[in-house]
Amino acid sequence: MNIVCLDLEGVLVPEIWIAFSEASGIPELRRTTRDEPDYDKLMKYRIKILAEHGLGLAEIQKVIETIDPMPGAKEFLDELRSVTQVIILSDTFTQFASPLMKKLGYPTIFCNTLEISPEGMVTGYRLRTEKTKLTAVRALQSIGFETIAAGDSFNDLEMIRASKAGFLFRSTEKIKADNPDLQAFEEYADFLAAIKKAL
Repeated sequence: MNIVCLDLEGVLVPEIWIAFSEASGIPELRRTTRDEPDYDKLMKYRIKILAEHGLGLAEIQKVIETIDPMPGAKEFLDELRSVTQVIILSDTFTQFASPLMKKLGYPTIFCNTLEISPEGMVTGYRLRTEKTKLTAVRALQSIGFETIAAGDSFNDLEMIRASKAGFLFRSTEKIKADNPDLQAFEEYADFLAAIKKAL
């Protein structure tokens, strides 16, 4: 049995932190897992900047409400879910994901959780498990699934490499150059065709 594991941001929806960076006028918040492989370092950096500017969860959620899936993403996901099981494996947070999942037709998502103070400030985060994406793929394989994985960032490479087939979608030139053996796609139609072929 096959199951497809997809990254969320950069693959199905725009990067949340980039959207918030633009809305808040804080360019430092544009940094994502495409730029920084160390997730803990990245999150501590983000939390520090939020605190410096007095911005909390409510301000971020207000921006998330305005984010729509990438053009063609929902149709791609609907078609893919009609032929195989799909799980979104994301390093985003439950507090961010809900409005986006509604716009994508409520696919299954495994993600992390933010720690929020009584005043609504982001004080930390809790990973669902260590190496969240790789661990999920290994767990699915342990119960009889063959995984096909795709993403765009450094933190997707382990799950891609651990799967029977893996792809990059709208990734950076550096990540593509560093992983020349991985097929890389820019358009949903080509991406969908490659996944179907791998099933």
